[in-house]
Amino acid sequence: MSSAVIAETGDSGPVNRAPCILALDLGTTTGWALRGHDGLITSGTVCFRPRRFDGGGMRYLRFTNWLTEIDRMSGPISAIWFEEVRRHAGTDAAHVYGGLMATLTAWAELRGVPCEGVPVGTIKRHATGKGNAPKHAMIEAARARGFDPVDDNEADAIALLLWAIETKGGLA
Repeated sequence: MSSAVIAETGDSGPVNRAPCILALDLGTTTGWALRGHDGLITSGTVCFRPRRFDGGGMRYLRFTNWLTEIDRMSGPISAIWFEEVRRHAGTDAAHVYGGLMATLTAWAELRGVPCEGVPVGTIKRHATGKGNAPKHAMIEAARARGFDPVDDNEADAIALLLWAIETKGGLA
């Protein structure tokens, strides 16, 4: 996956369009960062906590609908990067992560969108210089780059997006 700028021709001459890239920190509270076709970066968090009377799969259906809406409003998405977590705080967190990752990869496969995980240490090292940086360091690193994340989930997604752009997906 690369982040080269695509040149298109419009009515008033050439138009530069960057590929739309989505970066995700998957979890009940999912952090996201998106570079739109105009090159602008937006970010935030979205909560997929089950509601009182939800069935077991509703969190994943809401996640699918959210991805589809992001793609419809800002896309088409050219590439998706997600934080690849190998160790979880608990069994429930591992199950939620696995379900979200399965939903994400199936969604991307159906649409032909490249989707790849990046190890946590790689993201932290790129953002802070330290592969085991704590949550507050990731928030500070995002703020140092001009962003104002609400929590570590959003900060991690921003760091992942910047990694993808600046390293051309690890190829630079």
